[in-house]
Amino acid sequence: MSVQTASPQYPTTTWTKQDRYPTRLRQPQDALWRQRQEPVVKGRHLEGPLHGEQLEAFDRDGFLFEPNFLDQTEVQALSDELAALLKRDDFRDRDFSITEPDSREIRSLFAVHFLSQRFAELANDPRMVGRARQIVGGDVYVHQSRINYKPGFHGKGFNWHSDFETWHAEDGMPAMNAVSASIILTDNHHFNGPLMLIPGSHRVFVHCLGETPDDNHKQSLKQQELGVPSHEALDRLIEQNGIQAPTGAAGGLLLFDCNTLHGSNANMSPDPRSNAFFVYNRRDNACVQPFGASRPRPSFLAHQPDETWTPSEDTH
Repeated sequence: MSVQTASPQYPTTTWTKQDRYPTRLRQPQDALWRQRQEPVVKGRHLEGPLHGEQLEAFDRDGFLFEPNFLDQTEVQALSDELAALLKRDDFRDRDFSITEPDSREIRSLFAVHFLSQRFAELANDPRMVGRARQIVGGDVYVHQSRINYKPGFHGKGFNWHSDFETWHAEDGMPAMNAVSASIILTDNHHFNGPLMLIPGSHRVFVHCLGETPDDNHKQSLKQQELGVPSHEALDRLIEQNGIQAPTGAAGGLLLFDCNTLHGSNANMSPDPRSNAFFVYNRRDNACVQPFGASRPRPSFLAHQPDETWTPSEDTH
C-alpha cells in the first residue's frame, strides 16, 4: 500500500451500478433494512496473520478483538506521539482537528498517517495490512485515519451508526469492501466509554432518514444526528443479537466490519480513553460521487488510493 503518489479526486472509471444501499431518505421504507449484498470475509484464500477460526468469528459477529496486539514498548511510543500531536497549537481550529462539542479540547485528529511518520508506519504495518487484505479480499489503501481522545469525565459519546452508511452517502464508497482497525492506546474498561457493537448487525443495511445538508460533517463529527438508525431498527437488532463492548489493556486491536452498528457512551470515569483508527478500503472500491449528498466531504475524511495530503489543503 502506497500513500506517496498524487491522484485525482475520483478514479477515472465511473461507477454505473445501481445504488444497492439507498439511505438519507425523505420517507420511511416498507422495511427497516435490506440484506447485505457482499460477503463479509472475502480473502480466505489469501495468506495472512488471521487463522480460520478468527475469520469465522469476524464473519459471524462483524468484529474481532485481539488483546496484546502491540507490546508495551510500541504502545508507549504511540502514546507519546499522540500526546505530542494533541498539544500542537497549530492543529487546533483546523478542519481536520475536531474538538469536544462544548470545549476546545481536541477529541479527534484526522489524516493522522499524513500528520505523523510514526502513525504512517503503523498504517502500513504488514500486521495491519495483512489482516485487512484477508477480510476484504484484495489490496487495500487507507480510506480514513484518525486518533481519538476521550478525556476523563468530559469525553462525549457517539450515537449508534454504521460507518458504511456515512461513507456510502457522503463519500461515495460503492460497496461494503472495507474494514476498520482500532488500536487501543489506553486501557479500555466499562466506565471510560468503550466502543459498543451489535454483533450480527453487519449483515443488514439499515435505511436512514433525512436529506444530507451541505457541510454536514462539521456537525456530525461532533454529534451525529443524520445517518443514525431508527429506534425501532435498533430495538429489533439488539433484541436479536445483544450488545458487546470489548475491553482490555492498551495494545489491543479491534477489527470491525464497515457496516457493523456501533456507538459509545460518555466517559464517566477519570481515566482517558484513546485509540488510533485506520480504515482499509479495497482498492477497486475507491469512492465515486456521493450516493446521498450533493458534494463529497473534504479529502482529510475520505482519501483516494495513492493520494497525497497536507494540512494546508484543508484549513478554515
